[in-house]
Amino acid sequence: MPITIPERLPAADALRKENIFLMKEQRAKTQDIRPLRIVILNLMPKKIETETQLLRVLSNTPLQLEMDLMHMDSHQSKNTPAEHLLKFYSTFDELKDNRYDGMIITGAPVEHLPFEEVDYWEELCKIFEWTKTNVYSTLYICWGAQAALHYYYGIEKHPLSSKMFGVFEHYNLIPQHPLMRGFDDRFLAPHSRHTEILEKDVADCPKLDILASSPEAGVYLICNKNCRRIFVTGHSEYDRYTLRDEYRRDLDKGLAIEMPRHYFPHDDPTQTPVHSWRAHANLLFSNWLNYFLYQETPYDLSSLPEVNRGTEEG
Repeated sequence: MPITIPERLPAADALRKENIFLMKEQRAKTQDIRPLRIVILNLMPKKIETETQLLRVLSNTPLQLEMDLMHMDSHQSKNTPAEHLLKFYSTFDELKDNRYDGMIITGAPVEHLPFEEVDYWEELCKIFEWTKTNVYSTLYICWGAQAALHYYYGIEKHPLSSKMFGVFEHYNLIPQHPLMRGFDDRFLAPHSRHTEILEKDVADCPKLDILASSPEAGVYLICNKNCRRIFVTGHSEYDRYTLRDEYRRDLDKGLAIEMPRHYFPHDDPTQTPVHSWRAHANLLFSNWLNYFLYQETPYDLSSLPEVNRGTEEG
């Protein structure tokens, strides 16, 4: 949470130079506080597992959140009980009149398909458009990030010769950026995908900034100029055993799958993986919640500004 200090305290300038977040005393006295409204569009097959992972990292702040769960009406889920969807999830049509501080759009196991051949692509495009007016900041994960980069900026995904699978070291490229506050110069994050976004394509788009990248895994964290759109190509929300379970699943299916890199101690799949990315996963989500929702969204969500208004917003 921010530190509230007197307006002209001499320490203020030094603290700001150290990237410590400060709130002016007058603003603190006049703030209205309400719960943050978040909606998660869960495109993953095992929705219970994914929602648990996301709620775990979202809950690790003092902020109060109100959560809605959304699933695609144009796609029938085969791996989540219908009773669970009926009880806890809503469709876009049921939620489209709502406004939200934040939204998360997950990955999906449809990388082998061109975007336009995904059976719910048309519905997803409607949701992408809807976020411009009804969501203040949206965080896109893995295939969700690739799909959104394609839709908004025309950036294409490219097939990999082998699956990007494991826990990789990343470089913090813009440490002074609010989303990167508290991040080490180098940090770890998991990836699990068959396609990639080329760093050059992102760098050539003036509306986007690359915040973190990996020599092995490529571009990792991207945002538009005011972080109303944030793109994460990996899976920082994964828990300790997610990659292990994916590896075992593919082996059981007889698929050609390499062992996840930099994951099992001594590359021994019988050993317990080290959960080496947990702190930075929590930091990523807490920074998003704090700096781009709690500190930025209007008290009255009916007055949300459009995300595309102004060139600098992208």
